[in-house]
Amino acid sequence: MGAPNPPLPARGTAVSTLPAFTTLVTEIDTGDTAWLLVSSALVLLMAPGLALFYGGMVRSKSVLNMMMMTFGALAVILVLWTLVGYSLAFGDDIGGGVLGNPLQYAGLGQLLSPEADVVGTVPAILFAVFQGLFCVITGALVSGAIADRARFGAWLVFIGAWTLLVYAPVAHWVFDFSAGDHVGGWLANQVGVIDFAGGTAVEICSGASGLALALVLGKRIGFGRDPMRPHNLTLVMLGAGLLWFGWFGFNAGSALGAGHKAAVVFVTTLLAGAAGTLGWLVLERFRDGKATSLGAASGMVAGLVAITPSGGSLTPIGALLMGGVAGVVCAAAVGLKFRFGYDDSLDVVGVHLVGGLIGTLGIGLLGTSAAPTAVDGLFYGGGVTQLGKQAIGAAVVLVYAFVVSAALGYAVERLIGFRLIPEHEVSGIDLAIHGETAYDFHTVTGGRAGGHGILRSLSHPEED
Repeated sequence: MGAPNPPLPARGTAVSTLPAFTTLVTEIDTGDTAWLLVSSALVLLMAPGLALFYGGMVRSKSVLNMMMMTFGALAVILVLWTLVGYSLAFGDDIGGGVLGNPLQYAGLGQLLSPEADVVGTVPAILFAVFQGLFCVITGALVSGAIADRARFGAWLVFIGAWTLLVYAPVAHWVFDFSAGDHVGGWLANQVGVIDFAGGTAVEICSGASGLALALVLGKRIGFGRDPMRPHNLTLVMLGAGLLWFGWFGFNAGSALGAGHKAAVVFVTTLLAGAAGTLGWLVLERFRDGKATSLGAASGMVAGLVAITPSGGSLTPIGALLMGGVAGVVCAAAVGLKFRFGYDDSLDVVGVHLVGGLIGTLGIGLLGTSAAPTAVDGLFYGGGVTQLGKQAIGAAVVLVYAFVVSAALGYAVERLIGFRLIPEHEVSGIDLAIHGETAYDFHTVTGGRAGGHGILRSLSHPEED
């Protein structure tokens, strides 16, 4: 997780028969295992949380499709991660830190032995699933950039290819540590990039991929002209709360143990979410005259995004500053789509790409050797060295994810069609693609008395 790498990196440690991520510990610790089991469940909870968050932000005619894109990504990614994705990300390196051996852990059957297959102090198979759930959330985030206009089947094809060609290689670069004869990812080990829980592999990767897809698919019909307001802010707030709850598993779970490191990251995650909320609301109040519930939810997410890579590198005050800055800057950045003319439906670029950049680069400014990752940034006397490393990591992941995602999106569009036909987009993607609607108003307005059936029955019971 940086240079010099800590004895127990935030993303995992090594093993006997698994990639040797840096420690020789081969015994399972039940406390650490229990914490990672809980953390994995919390990360899984983020998927329905994101579905609610995104579902409430779209118009009522496409809410089910938006939620289905998250659940579809969950299913496809977990299957592919089991078959080959984990091996690509964490198998023994086959290309100078670029990619893991795709066959080494294919199917995960090699991770069943409780005696040998241990990552740090937790079962390797649990570590594999924990990592797979990170891929799930990253892929699901991408869908927000293309809400209202993508064919569901084409989305599943894209996200499957994206898992293997975009996320797995980036995860190898950032999260796979070298030890002994094992050569890990080049950004973490050769460059020295610090990314505690996914500012590059999750946030920058999803934001850049979302931007690429938004450009490939083009703008929604009526973008910039028709109102496209969130249809249900109650769902948005509920989803945001579930995301914050799950983020403790996302960040503190990345310590891979129930110890001091997890406790520090738990606190920084809590504080950054709170500061992000306030930062966004303050900017809204001065810019628009009102502090909105959507702004509160978005600011919370922005703060959490920024602390994802930096949670193990900051003091509590640093976490407050990081979250507050992310809230303000991301609130301003969501308007870039109107200035530059790209249709990022649910602000994946403005929140996740920009927030990920803030958190990743912020380590080079606010990082302190007193924190678990033990690297001083510029403001703590460390100079610009770590800031330069963070900038390299951010730029590489941004460019790679954007270019490959754009190529995949274009290929899917050319081969099977990615963009929804205009008639279905206008009439409503839920009914056209899934044959369902989120809200059945017929039972409220129907009946033999027409639109006022229920009211007439209540006022004239003798007619029934």
